[in-house]
Amino acid sequence: MPDVVVVGAGMAGLCCARELHAAGLDVLVLERGDSPGGRVRTDVVDGFLLDHGFQVLLTAYPEARRVLDYDRLGLRTFESSALIRRDGRFSRVADPLRHPVQALEGLRDAPGTVRDKLRVARLRRRLSRGSINEILTAPQVTTAEALRLEGFSNGLVEGLFRPFLGGIFLDPSLETSSRLFAFVFKLFSEGEAALPAAGMQAVPRQLAEGLPEAAVRYGATVEIAGPGHVVLGVAAAGPAAPRLTGAVEAPAPRAVTTLHYAAERSPVGEPVLVLNGEGAGPVNDLCAPSDVAPSYAPPGATLVSATVLGIPPLDDAALDEAVRDQLRGWFGAQVDGWRLLRALRIPFALPAQPPAALTPAERPVRVREGLFVCGDHRDTASLQGAMVSGRRAAAAVRGIDAGPSCAL
Repeated sequence: MPDVVVVGAGMAGLCCARELHAAGLDVLVLERGDSPGGRVRTDVVDGFLLDHGFQVLLTAYPEARRVLDYDRLGLRTFESSALIRRDGRFSRVADPLRHPVQALEGLRDAPGTVRDKLRVARLRRRLSRGSINEILTAPQVTTAEALRLEGFSNGLVEGLFRPFLGGIFLDPSLETSSRLFAFVFKLFSEGEAALPAAGMQAVPRQLAEGLPEAAVRYGATVEIAGPGHVVLGVAAAGPAAPRLTGAVEAPAPRAVTTLHYAAERSPVGEPVLVLNGEGAGPVNDLCAPSDVAPSYAPPGATLVSATVLGIPPLDDAALDEAVRDQLRGWFGAQVDGWRLLRALRIPFALPAQPPAALTPAERPVRVREGLFVCGDHRDTASLQGAMVSGRRAAAAVRGIDAGPSCAL
């Protein structure tokens, strides 16, 4: 028997297993699927790389910097700007520190006022001075209320923040905790959003490669957690948690639907995110991942990915037509030539984290003697949170203090 059994080869479970293996413990990871990653998954269809949901790796994640080899991932980055669809046309919002010329050119057309830009700079400066742990223990309200308290205009909130943050949190109402907003805002300001050359699942695959081959068993179904030292990774700690533990409650889910299209040419032509600042239509945001990382599409082709928040009660054909109808208004008749590769519905894409959610330090990873749990629901709803929770669970198994939640 191994010293520790980890249920689930998602990001949290793999990070936990690697920490335990590095400490000299014999670890066995049991995964129901046929590959590592859990919710971080990439399908290959006709040479296109289809990530499950719009997922990116923020290069400023402290835990990612600690455990991942960015060079081996072949990261390709988005530009620090976005195209906003509003009033029937596109305008650009750019980071003034990284793209000063674009930022100046977009001052007139971009959503918000000059005062909004000054308030954004003030918020950025304030958050840059604080640590992640200070952010995650600060007083909290909803993100919508936090934006109001910062003094941002309705034009900036509706035109930029709601589609951008709503797409990140999968929460168009912006009821997510202001702590998570500040966390995300800080890390976007300090780093870049990136895609691995081989798709987002390359991240957990790299983590799995750090374990002995025999340490991960795929196609394994777990009926009961225990006896012995057992760690539940996020896949098991989500919807299956009550069945396996009788104690851990399943976190409320945030759902998303992603439609991937094959196109002859990019409707965007640059590595940026396109946001729906008008509010109407099913598509919240869109990008061409192959504009960021060319390996996402075969030579001479383009991958276009559209994000719909939640799971609409439509079959593929009806949802595809509703999305195309909206995007024709954005990009014209070229949309009719796109080929739908796959419509991916992800019912449990993220755990909801409203202001009532406790701080990471108040969400213990120890359930009872010999049983532990990890996943982004124990920390921040992010890759960073999943990885940190794995480290915290490994430390708890060994009976040591993992230290500050996200500081490392």
